[in-house]
Amino acid sequence: MNALRFPGRYGAKHLYTIRFMRVVELMIGMDITTYLRQRKRHLGEETKLIKDFAVFDFDHVPDEPLLRDEAKVLVTEMLRFEITGIPTHHFVIGSRGSGKTLTLRYLQRVTQAETDLNVLYANCRQQNTSFKILAHLLDVPPRGWSLAELFGMFLQQNDRKTIVMLDEIDLMSPKDKRREILYLLSRAAKPYMVIALSNNPHVLQEIDLATRSSLQPVPLYFRNYNADQIKLILDNRARQGLISWDEGQLAKIAALTVRRTNADARVAIKTLYYVVTQPKAALEECFDRAQRDVVIDMITDLAEGTLMTLWSAATARTHFARDIYARYRRFCQSRGDKPFSYVHFCSNLSFLQSAGLVALVSTKVGRSYPNRVLLTVDQKVIEQVCKLRFEQH
Repeated sequence: MNALRFPGRYGAKHLYTIRFMRVVELMIGMDITTYLRQRKRHLGEETKLIKDFAVFDFDHVPDEPLLRDEAKVLVTEMLRFEITGIPTHHFVIGSRGSGKTLTLRYLQRVTQAETDLNVLYANCRQQNTSFKILAHLLDVPPRGWSLAELFGMFLQQNDRKTIVMLDEIDLMSPKDKRREILYLLSRAAKPYMVIALSNNPHVLQEIDLATRSSLQPVPLYFRNYNADQIKLILDNRARQGLISWDEGQLAKIAALTVRRTNADARVAIKTLYYVVTQPKAALEECFDRAQRDVVIDMITDLAEGTLMTLWSAATARTHFARDIYARYRRFCQSRGDKPFSYVHFCSNLSFLQSAGLVALVSTKVGRSYPNRVLLTVDQKVIEQVCKLRFEQH
């Protein structure tokens, strides 16, 4: 009884034990059908405030997304291309959760409805070579053709002003490190405009010099959201997807998202989902769970070389970049892989910083200022994901 009244450090354990035993008592003799019916009824109560679950899907494109200054730049450039036929190629760069993909997908939808432009989209995570991208855009099987044949078909099929959106351009396979699709599009006699998206702030430096010279890409940086913008995003999702909501909770979620993440809108949206489906849970508990889910998804989605860089940062004896690189090289050698150069390795570290997974800090040691790499996520999460990924190879 004391444990129930005064949980304390040890009383809490007794309280949890009592609750668990009550659950066990209720379940004894219960068949699967009865349990399923009870859970269905319970989950129905938990989700009764939601009228449209689609708003909590990260791939959902709202009918009226937040209008950002960066989107205005893209709209102007796309309309100028429609009038003149002269393209200006853009590389859209920004942190995860800053609205890059959502903005481009919405622009694809509205541009095709309001202009005479042909707008195509491919995600370079799924179609990770020039060959696969062209096959996807042509909707043909990715086999039985040469790259030249596919591009010839592309030229015939798209003989008017066309915008090609390439999402996650930095995740193209090392087998296609020259990113031939960019060179082909930039040198085509047809009026083609390229808009490429990346989380990596150094992606332009990784583009082949001949391609960069031909493409002449203009970088467009998507700034992180502020708290007011996150609040507007949550307002939009709530109006579209919920029956009722608490404005004060939306403001708190927005503030937490800006203060404790890289202003990642995905964490805010998932926190709102947990808040409305678990009304008895504390808001911060919902936020922590959402942040953990997004971080795990983010780490799981990393390219193998980038994940190896993160694992090396998590397991090296010191936080200094040079020591982490040495750890990374040893790991590559143990797997029979060719390691990145130190310059490419540092580019990966910058990418991990832009993703909010590490922080790079310049520290004075003697007369030099070497970089220290500090993890901003739970080391155990990194190690668990890496163990699963690398044990499969």
